[in-house]
Amino acid sequence: MGRGHHHHLPDTDTSGDSYHDARYKAARKVTLIGSVVDLLLGVAKIVVGYIGSSQALIADGIHSLSDLATDGVVLFAMKHGSREADENHPYGHARIETLATIVLGVALVGIAVGIAWDAVLRLRHPELLMHPGWLALMVAGISIVSKEAIYQYTLRVAKKWNSSLLHANAWHSRSDAISSVIVVIGILGSMSGLHYLDAVAAIGVALMVAWIGGKLAWHSAQELIDTAMEAEQVTQIRRSIQSVDGAQALHMLRTRRMGDSGLVDVHILVSPRISVSEGHRISETVRAQIMRDVDAVTDVMVHIDPEDDEQAAPSTGLPLRNEVLAQLQQHWADIEAAQYIEETTLHYLDGKIHVEVLLPLSRMADMDEAKAVARELNRQTMGQPGTSHIAEVVVRFR
Repeated sequence: MGRGHHHHLPDTDTSGDSYHDARYKAARKVTLIGSVVDLLLGVAKIVVGYIGSSQALIADGIHSLSDLATDGVVLFAMKHGSREADENHPYGHARIETLATIVLGVALVGIAVGIAWDAVLRLRHPELLMHPGWLALMVAGISIVSKEAIYQYTLRVAKKWNSSLLHANAWHSRSDAISSVIVVIGILGSMSGLHYLDAVAAIGVALMVAWIGGKLAWHSAQELIDTAMEAEQVTQIRRSIQSVDGAQALHMLRTRRMGDSGLVDVHILVSPRISVSEGHRISETVRAQIMRDVDAVTDVMVHIDPEDDEQAAPSTGLPLRNEVLAQLQQHWADIEAAQYIEETTLHYLDGKIHVEVLLPLSRMADMDEAKAVARELNRQTMGQPGTSHIAEVVVRFR
């Protein structure tokens, strides 16, 4: 019954730009910086890997260059995923980020398979094993420091702007740093005479990259099938609803994620005799309270219930207003006072219709006539053919 869109902006100056524009610019800046680092490191690792005879370093270089492609995916997804809702996409475009994260994860798994396959072939054919030296060790050390710095920088921006895609890209950089640590171990082992350790290190890099890629893809796939928000957040949503005056109970609470946004649908039980406008006011208060208390929530749909319909909907199938009024007018045709009815209110409760009519007291000669009219309206309704769905007729005067 109530619905709204709201974004919690981080504590930052967007210089007049919209939230989405500022978010994209921040993502573009950190991603472009990471791209330059990835390009330089990737080329350096591959070149030095060949010169310095390190298969692990070459594999690590391919991993670094793969970051360039994923950086492009990140920029595309952040730009288009941050677009506002439109007629064809009423919930916005945030799922573009989700899909891009899956692509990123699958790409990492594919790269890992290629690296591992090459390393296994070399282990099966010892004459193909490489023998790295100090140059390869130095480049691997530089990679560890630089990629860890990029990880920390990207992660900080990801948390500031609540972006799961940037968070994924940050871990892509961290995976490169960790893989370089494995490369260092492999190179040191090979330099010590254990030449197979370089290839083993390459397999270690591949396994780590595959694990991270699989984790990213799986997490985003859960979002695509509308997995609920975290249990702690759902609990907070319940508390927020229960704190609103007039919200007697809640049921059918459903949550899901879309990019960095949390979406909520909930049924709220209110007093069955309040007005539509009061019910709407309660629903709007519930919506605002949830978004105020839970930062991740950006959209709330509130359905107002006059009775608990979680297990059953007993009023389903009852006739609608026009049909009910036609029936009542037929039964009240011989009652002169019925023509003066100003308002008729229908309450659909517990599988029955409760009728309230409003009559002007000025049309009555005295209170005795008013009471007689009320009794006659009830007598001509209750127990009559075709009125079994009517529970009562309440007559009010003003």
